[in-house]
Amino acid sequence: MLVIDPVAFALGPFQIHWYGIIMGTAAMLGLYLAVREGKRQGIDTDKLLDMMIWVLPSAIIGARLYYVLFEWEYYATHPEEIIAVWKGGLAIHGGLIAAFLVGYLFIRKHKLSFLQLADIVAPSILLAQAIGRWGNFINQEAHGGPVSVTFLQSLQLPNWIIEQMTIGGVTYHPTFLYESLWNLVGFGVLLFLRYVVVPKRGEILFGYMIWYSLGRFFIEGLRTDSLAFNGPDWLASLLQFLWAPMGVVFQAGELTGGNIRIAQLISMLSVVIAIGIVIWRRVKKSEVNTSKQAKTQTVSTEVKTNN
Repeated sequence: MLVIDPVAFALGPFQIHWYGIIMGTAAMLGLYLAVREGKRQGIDTDKLLDMMIWVLPSAIIGARLYYVLFEWEYYATHPEEIIAVWKGGLAIHGGLIAAFLVGYLFIRKHKLSFLQLADIVAPSILLAQAIGRWGNFINQEAHGGPVSVTFLQSLQLPNWIIEQMTIGGVTYHPTFLYESLWNLVGFGVLLFLRYVVVPKRGEILFGYMIWYSLGRFFIEGLRTDSLAFNGPDWLASLLQFLWAPMGVVFQAGELTGGNIRIAQLISMLSVVIAIGIVIWRRVKKSEVNTSKQAKTQTVSTEVKTNN
């Protein structure tokens, strides 16, 4: 059985891992696309690159700290592994939170439009996430519960994926692949919004939040390594209820460390918040337009009366 070595090559005592190569490639490609779109929209390229110099390292640090925080029981006794990011353990939500905070501060300092830049980078982030999930594949992590080889063969998956998802004689759901494909399709959807629909400023960002979060919510339920905590039973029941349609076809992954998957909770909140903001902004715009129309009609009536 072929299993991919997580070490791509060695330079003397230094090992270069596939995980780092894949993550670096994802980041650079996302940056290239963002800079290219920034030029198209007349954004100062130097400022966009300066922002990314701050945002990308912040995202990595935030993703790692987020993961370490929720796995502190382990890292408290293995502090030397806190910086071992090449072994995996980068929580996307932590990276996104850090990236948006640092990006927001940079944008505010340089008096740029946050929503415009967020719309520019949102598709790049989704594409980078689609590519980055293959780092999890190499490390044989972020997978789901056990499944039969026959099931994976029925999905027309090549043998090299099935073999890499067979760990210790047990074959697992390739949830990395499900999310990678979902994000890749979402990347196309966001580009369609950008170049064809041309929505209001900020709605590509909100579209990203909705698309990614919906996929993450349902795929997360299949995983066996979810970060979790013990929360109120009503909240756990609500998340299980929302995930139930997925359970008709798939069995949920075993959950340890709590009764609520943190990624599912954040994903659900992200969808609700993004949809709420889009609706609120559109209703507000409608009210403003109605008010302007009423004022125009009033002025028109007064002019006719005076004539």
